[in-house]
Amino acid sequence: MRLVDPLAVRQSRVQTLGQLPERLSALVLMLHGGRSRGYGRAHALRLAYQRMLPFASDLRRTGQTADGAGLGVAVVRYRYRGWNAPDDDALRDAESALAYTEQVHPDTPVVLLGHSMGARAALAAAGHPQVAAVCALAPWLDGSDQVGQLAGRSVLIAHGDRDRMTDAGASYEYALRATRVTDRVCRFEVRGDGHAMLRRASDWSRLVRRFVLGETGITPLDPEITDAMRRPAPAGLRTTLAPR
Repeated sequence: MRLVDPLAVRQSRVQTLGQLPERLSALVLMLHGGRSRGYGRAHALRLAYQRMLPFASDLRRTGQTADGAGLGVAVVRYRYRGWNAPDDDALRDAESALAYTEQVHPDTPVVLLGHSMGARAALAAAGHPQVAAVCALAPWLDGSDQVGQLAGRSVLIAHGDRDRMTDAGASYEYALRATRVTDRVCRFEVRGDGHAMLRRASDWSRLVRRFVLGETGITPLDPEITDAMRRPAPAGLRTTLAPR
């Protein structure tokens, strides 16, 4: 019987996008969308994977400093396309990726960046000790998702008001519950855009960039995001993302 190296299995869940900086100040783990059920292959040619690549390119471009430090960006590769409750496969893959990251980059803060099903996995996996922040875009939530793992983390949720795939009301309710365990949570409403985040793609990218770079200390904390976090609910959880 062939023995399987657990470290190699976890490594297979992490694909670095581009070259890591000379000095890794933080790592962004991206989790793309999927479907509620499905055991088909989650390969890189699917649109859910491709939609995350502009965020990766933007963060790699803006997240580097003159002294060679900066962000590393990687994507979590799923075994299957589906969440597949009660197995919660995307969450298990995120946890496996974090276990690998802990061994390879043990002192590096991690930001989880997810969309749709990937946003659900990112929020659920936030309890790992290296996770400093979570950015959840159009998260797929159903009211059963826990918030205790968000304690001590910074959380940004964003949802388009024309989203017909995931429930913006559910993301608001989740953000409201999250305020019980962390005082650094905000939620932005992206007017005029839907689940694919294409009509206002540059505004989504700008919001993600400001949050990630601020939370990793590469730039100062963004004043608009900080203000949203400070405002009590519901105001801070229904902040309109202004177009640029």
